[in-house]
Amino acid sequence: MWDRAENQITLVLIRHGETKSNKEHRYLGKTDEELSVEGKTHLLKEKEKGIFPNVDFLFSSPMKRCVQTAEILFPELQPVEIEEWKEMDFGVFEGKNYLELQGDKRYQEWIDSNGTLPFPEGESREEFISRCDKGFRRMIGKLKPIKEEGHKTVGIIVHGGTIMALLSKYGKGDYFDYQVPNGKGFICTMKYLDAEPEIMELKKI
Repeated sequence: MWDRAENQITLVLIRHGETKSNKEHRYLGKTDEELSVEGKTHLLKEKEKGIFPNVDFLFSSPMKRCVQTAEILFPELQPVEIEEWKEMDFGVFEGKNYLELQGDKRYQEWIDSNGTLPFPEGESREEFISRCDKGFRRMIGKLKPIKEEGHKTVGIIVHGGTIMALLSKYGKGDYFDYQVPNGKGFICTMKYLDAEPEIMELKKI
């Protein structure tokens, strides 16, 4: 599983397909919404293009939109669900879009802070990153006992926020640098040196 010289694997991080709320640009966090018909169709078309590499192991958020995406893209694999990878809790903003939040003082304060303030009655960015990181380390713990030789590829089907949290934690950019559309993501190499993961060689899918 782990390259002897560098303890490295390839990670394929994919944001789930589109839902009705995604299309309407609503804050979709703890609501367990399924993929839309259009979202499923788009994923199948992207899969036919061959843009998603084959993976040896598959992990996902337990939310329906991620599990359904995993089933469409990698039907031969049963994903291991990581509870900590659920999307951020958007608090009182959940289910609303920009137009509906115009005039809300709390929303304007959050915008003015560049997203650094906690969501009212929801999570802060720091809490969310910490939660996602806990899940990431749990994933690593599940992989490390596997002693197969050779470089392996691990698929991760999660939310846009989860990708932003993990890559900002272990990559070289800022949180919002890692925004991706539904059904897109990143391929990267992860080295595990001195018990601390490091993500490098990042490219968009």
